[in-house]
Amino acid sequence: MTNFIPIFPLGVVVYPGENLNLHIFEPRYKQLINECKDNNKPFGIPAVINNRVSELGTLVAIKEVSKTYDNGEMDIKTTGVEIFRVLEMINTIPEKLYSGAIVNYPENIEDKGNRELMQKVVQAVKNLHELLKIKKDFNKPDETLVSYDIAHHAGLSLEEEYELLGLLQEVQRQEYLKRHLNKVLPIIAEMEHLKERVKLNGHFKNLSGLDLEI
Repeated sequence: MTNFIPIFPLGVVVYPGENLNLHIFEPRYKQLINECKDNNKPFGIPAVINNRVSELGTLVAIKEVSKTYDNGEMDIKTTGVEIFRVLEMINTIPEKLYSGAIVNYPENIEDKGNRELMQKVVQAVKNLHELLKIKKDFNKPDETLVSYDIAHHAGLSLEEEYELLGLLQEVQRQEYLKRHLNKVLPIIAEMEHLKERVKLNGHFKNLSGLDLEI
């Protein structure tokens, strides 16, 4: 299916099923949100990377307008619906302040993937958080988590999060996260050991001397 959608380019990657809270303050996006809310229509968030609008993005639905300010600014709650690919940017729309795009929706397999692999990925993320001294609750039982639930919490860069967005099978996303974590965890662990060694430097040390037999 191909259709036109209003777009709100942002320097973030949004995943299907993800909840995203936004503060809307620019006139063009206040207009966009008001029209989408009034017509019960979704809008697209294509990722902006290196000051360029990327080809892929995620269609999001407005769940709630939490607060409207006197100047028309809004706090809104949205949720990711599905991935789209930009076919053509429509920078100027008659009587609109915002831009849009002609998009299609690539087939995206959102099954459970390889559950044994996913369990290893979840444990690796927990190990990462423990090393970084981060407390994170995913608000779901571990056995129901999928790659989109933890991708933002695995230490990926924006570019890597976008690469994950382009993987359209769950098992591919799980493999991507596994490779990333296998690469990152030893580095973080070594940094922690280094920090401990630095802390000891300059302190009085209670060390036994080596007995040399002459």
